[in-house]
Amino acid sequence: MKKTLHSIARISIAALLCGACVGVSAAAPTSAERLTIKRQFDLPPSAELNYAIRARQSGLSINGDAVVKWQTDGREFSVEAITRAMIFGKILEAKSDGKIDDYGLAPAQFIDKRFHKNSTTTTFNRDAGKGAGGTITFSQSDASYPIKGGEQDRTSIVWQLVAVARAAAKQFKPGSDWAFFVAGQRDAEPWSFKVINQEKITTGMGEIDAVHVFRAPPPDDPGQRLDIWLAPSLEWYPIRVRFTDPNNDFVDQTLDKIIK
Repeated sequence: MKKTLHSIARISIAALLCGACVGVSAAAPTSAERLTIKRQFDLPPSAELNYAIRARQSGLSINGDAVVKWQTDGREFSVEAITRAMIFGKILEAKSDGKIDDYGLAPAQFIDKRFHKNSTTTTFNRDAGKGAGGTITFSQSDASYPIKGGEQDRTSIVWQLVAVARAAAKQFKPGSDWAFFVAGQRDAEPWSFKVINQEKITTGMGEIDAVHVFRAPPPDDPGQRLDIWLAPSLEWYPIRVRFTDPNNDFVDQTLDKIIK
């Protein structure tokens, strides 16, 4: 039972993007590592995305489902993600909300509630009326980071990536790199995404052409990888997300249906 609970906990962590990557983040970056990039963006329409989940953790095969609700009116946004595993029920609730500024999504608060754990809160204390200014703070640590513009959390980042890709479709081609600064539960770090190729993905809505994007592994865990497939024909929504551990354990989340 203990092994099973550990596996479920790992799935809930991986499910944060499908989830975001886990592991200990790098130390606070220097100003040289921390680039502030203002890009064009085009917000996708509000939608509810339903996913089927397959996972292998510690030798166990586990299936489940996830619902991601993306909402925006062009001035504010919210993303809610709920992940369930068979038998165990709800294993993750994550929510990010905030405003839209000159950089795109500007999160105000990121709440993460994982299986059998208390919820955590990451707060973006923004100076009123500015894209930059203020600090990012964490309920789980004393770390803080200055807000320079464009910072994301582990739930909003996928939707910021979608918005950037929609606005820069011609530049979003194999070999291109897209850097962001992303806050988790305890700290924040640079994330770099590389566009790999166009691929066909089998989903609950049939076979869909998608752009494969790969998140470069963090320096402290080069075996971790995060792969995301975005579908240009479906507003660039993420139709598949796969997290793979160094030991080849994985969580694979594939689109089942979209409700608008």
